[in-house]
Amino acid sequence: MEVPSIVWILTIAGIVGLLAFDFFFHVRKAHTPSLKEAAVWSAIYVGIAVLFGLGVLILGGTTMGAEYFAGYITEKALSVDNLFVFLIIMASFRVPRADQQKVLLFGIVFSLIARTGFILLGAALINSFAWVFYIFGLILLITAGNLLKPGSHDDDESEGLVVRLAKKYLPASAHYDGDKLFTMENGKRSSPRCCW
Repeated sequence: MEVPSIVWILTIAGIVGLLAFDFFFHVRKAHTPSLKEAAVWSAIYVGIAVLFGLGVLILGGTTMGAEYFAGYITEKALSVDNLFVFLIIMASFRVPRADQQKVLLFGIVFSLIARTGFILLGAALINSFAWVFYIFGLILLITAGNLLKPGSHDDDESEGLVVRLAKKYLPASAHYDGDKLFTMENGKRSSPRCCW
C-alpha cells in the first residue's frame, strides 16, 4: 500500500493540531469534568476518527478503509488497558482529580512519542538480529509473571521501577503547586511534582 508523503504530513499535522487544541482549549485550566462533558468530548473525538476513516474509505478504496476501521477498533479495544495503567500511575503519584486530565494528555503525548520510538527501534533490532525477538518475548513473560505473583501489590515495596528511580534521582517536592509541572522549593527547581 503506497501512501503519498503529503497525506502522512497532513495526518500528523492534524493529530498535532488536535492535541494542541485539547491542551489550549480544554485541559489547560484544571477542573473535574462531569460525566456529560466526558461523553461529549469522547463523542467528538470518535466522530473525528470515523470521518477520517470515511475519507480513507473514499480516497483509498475499500481495502484501505477496512484496514483503517479494523485497526481503529483494535486500538480502541487495546487502549482500555492503557487507561488502567494511567489510573495506577496517577494513584501512585497521588495526582489531584482536577489535574488528572492534563496529566493524562501529557501521558498520551509521551506514550505516542515513546511508542513510535520503540516500534522503530524494535523493528530495526528484529530486522538486524532475529534473536532479539525472543528477548522481547522473555521480557513480556517475566513482566506477566511479576504481575501474577500473589501479594506483589500489597505494600510500598511493590512500587514500580519508574517510581523508585524517580524518587531516587529526580528532585521532587512533597506537595503540588497548583497545576504547575515544575515548582521551586528551597531555592531549587523540583521536577516532577510528586507526593510520595
